[in-house]
Amino acid sequence: MEQLANKLVLWIREQALAAGCKGVVLGMSGGLDSSVVAVLCHRAFLQNMLGVFMPCYSSQEDEEHALAVASQFSIPTKVVVLDPVFDTLLKALPSNGVEPSVSRLAKANLKVRLRMLTLYYFANQFKYIVAGPSNRSELSVGYFTKYGDGGVDILPLGNLVKGQVRELANFLGIPQPIIDKPPSAGLWQGQTDEGELGLSYEELDQYLVTGQVSIGLRQKIEPMIAASAHKRLPPPVASFEED
Repeated sequence: MEQLANKLVLWIREQALAAGCKGVVLGMSGGLDSSVVAVLCHRAFLQNMLGVFMPCYSSQEDEEHALAVASQFSIPTKVVVLDPVFDTLLKALPSNGVEPSVSRLAKANLKVRLRMLTLYYFANQFKYIVAGPSNRSELSVGYFTKYGDGGVDILPLGNLVKGQVRELANFLGIPQPIIDKPPSAGLWQGQTDEGELGLSYEELDQYLVTGQVSIGLRQKIEPMIAASAHKRLPPPVASFEED
């Protein structure tokens, strides 16, 4: 784990400098992945990095966990409360009478995209790159918001499955309550990653690492991978041959 952590720290530093930037900014949600990325980025840039906590009707526990990580590792932070911005946008946007479940998802994605805008505001101000928290497990099945938490410059954990991220968190000394709590994007009350995915990270990791899973599980995962392919690719560009 020490070798992996050192490689990721070096990679983060190289990516920022190659982009002509002097540091890195990231969102701190109080979750496992963002906490790991925050510690790695802080190791890469002790001074020129910023963790931003962006509550948008978020839980008190998330804020406590994010600030606990910032305090333990002396990570520079800012808090930007997005509740009033979110409310203003909802008032301006039509509801169109859609199904409640669809409306809830649209509102949740709006929260995530507001956070993306906020991070790039700081990135522009300080000439930083934006680091994202997504891991290989989430990326593989499209469990991220396009142009939200997927709208970043680098993904330090993008080749690590969730179990590997948890191991890295233990090595880095991330507070145990963060490691132990059910993974959640905190998009609505009671929301969990595994509840939305319909399978556990352990099952998804096993599929990605070994490919040895039941037929039923394979039939659940592979359509998710196919349906989310567009989220992992740049926008297609139309090509026309001259007559």
